[in-house]
Amino acid sequence: MQKKLHIVSLGCTKNLVDTEVMLGRLKSFEMTDSAEEADVIIVNTCGFIEAAKQESIQTVLNLHDQRKEDSVLVMSGCLSERYKKELAEEMPEVDIFTGVGDYDRIDELLSKKQSRFTPHVFLADESHERVITGSRAHAYVKLAEGCNQTCSFCAIPGFKGKLHSRTLESVVKEVRRLVEQGFYDFSFISQDSSSYLRDMGITDGLIELIKAVERIEGIKSARILYLYPSTTSFELIDAIAQSNLFQNYFDMPIQHINPRVLKTMKRGIGSEKIKSLLEAMRAVPESFVRTSVIVGFPTETEEEFEELYGYVDTFGFDRVNIFEYSDEEDTGAYGLTPKIDADTIHKRADELEKAVEKSTEASLEKMVGNTFPMIIEGPSEEHDFLLSARPLLWAPDIDGEVLVNDSEIEGIEFGSLYDVLVTERLGGQLLGRVIETAAK
Repeated sequence: MQKKLHIVSLGCTKNLVDTEVMLGRLKSFEMTDSAEEADVIIVNTCGFIEAAKQESIQTVLNLHDQRKEDSVLVMSGCLSERYKKELAEEMPEVDIFTGVGDYDRIDELLSKKQSRFTPHVFLADESHERVITGSRAHAYVKLAEGCNQTCSFCAIPGFKGKLHSRTLESVVKEVRRLVEQGFYDFSFISQDSSSYLRDMGITDGLIELIKAVERIEGIKSARILYLYPSTTSFELIDAIAQSNLFQNYFDMPIQHINPRVLKTMKRGIGSEKIKSLLEAMRAVPESFVRTSVIVGFPTETEEEFEELYGYVDTFGFDRVNIFEYSDEEDTGAYGLTPKIDADTIHKRADELEKAVEKSTEASLEKMVGNTFPMIIEGPSEEHDFLLSARPLLWAPDIDGEVLVNDSEIEGIEFGSLYDVLVTERLGGQLLGRVIETAAK
């Protein structure tokens, strides 16, 4: 009888790529949505901030409560890597622990029922077969692992190590293989994408990537996620703007805008340069600008928070992620004082969320009455009897969906590209009507 597998991928899309590699190694298993039926349960964990750590641990414990007798429970990924000794001692519920180095050997670990932490970080390349999840049209492509930045709030370099880029040839080979499988929309990702190939002596590796990907036949759309301010150049912005393939999508987490806070965060760049970069991005026609910010960083004064609030409120970001500061051991900020109390952090986050909501709704409102090429992914998970569409300008998973409630053509094929007229906005949700098959 074929064994059944239940797998949960937590955290970022970079984690998702590693989960897809594990699925590629376990194709002999039958996938199941039921943990009670599974012979093997895998949780690929996130260990970035406290909330993510708690979610990972609770997910593992919940699945342990649901599992059947003689099943195998595996805890993999960033949290396992970061706290390998503590988790082994405190979580007897887990049968196999593994970190961020053995995703491509998960079948071997299961056959031996063996925990292992290889002392290097795994980086998927063209030789690793993946089972792409979540879309028939879109795939993530990981450019690098690790990070050379020294942000004082971030623990990632401690367990992911220094920047290690894939060769451009490796990336191109993987993309070509995915195109052969029918995928035509791609998001290129890493911890610090704008540093891609710097470890190989190439300063603007993303510009080389854009040129190489544009030469691959069969791709209809692409975007780059996770630009770091100090390694993002105006030349890169121009290259994206001039590309006929890459979307005018700019995802650059700024974390703050006050000069003193940025310096204390060790972001490696001042507020004026950040503002100049963002203004250049916004000046690109039909651009989409996303960022992330941290509230409640140690020593942040009320005046410095208000400066951040004012900038977010007036710039006009299309999307903003707000993170409440998480005090992580083994980071430079861990010893900083004074700390901001939790109630103040929550209050600041709630206040900033109001500005973000206004900015997001303004971004959505601009789309009403206009037609955009969109991928019809399938039925909406949130709304019965409606279809979920994603404009090519938007990134999957994080920018939302357009709900399609009408169509002028029959026989909609999931995973295909259509021109969709955005008919109205209801709060933070757009409705649309399929007009015709997209020409792009």
